[in-house]
Amino acid sequence: MFGVVLWSNPEENKAVIWCEDHGDLAYCRQSGAERPVTLDAGDWVHFDLSTDRNMRVALNPRLISEGVYQGLADVLGSPPRQARPDGPPRQPCRCSAEIIPFSARRAAPPAGHPGAAAHRA
Repeated sequence: MFGVVLWSNPEENKAVIWCEDHGDLAYCRQSGAERPVTLDAGDWVHFDLSTDRNMRVALNPRLISEGVYQGLADVLGSPPRQARPDGPPRQPCRCSAEIIPFSARRAAPPAGHPGAAAHRA
């Protein structure tokens, strides 16, 4: 799995990672037996994901790119930005999982459309 390091403690080889699946955060603690990878906030990493006592654990972290997402933790932790007063108004979210089937009946074409006369006949 890929993720971004949100917080790290290099002295103790610990990190908290935001996962690409947007699920719960993953906790990474590299033991002394492993060759620890130094992780810093903003690093893009790849890791093996495991679960231990209902906690997501990042194992075998590998650094993909250093510091490319610096400041992400601040953005995720801050309230949403308000629309600019001089900008366009915000549109309501039209996200929905409801699927609306197409009707089998076709609507009549608008008046003046070439097929409108044939539809009335």
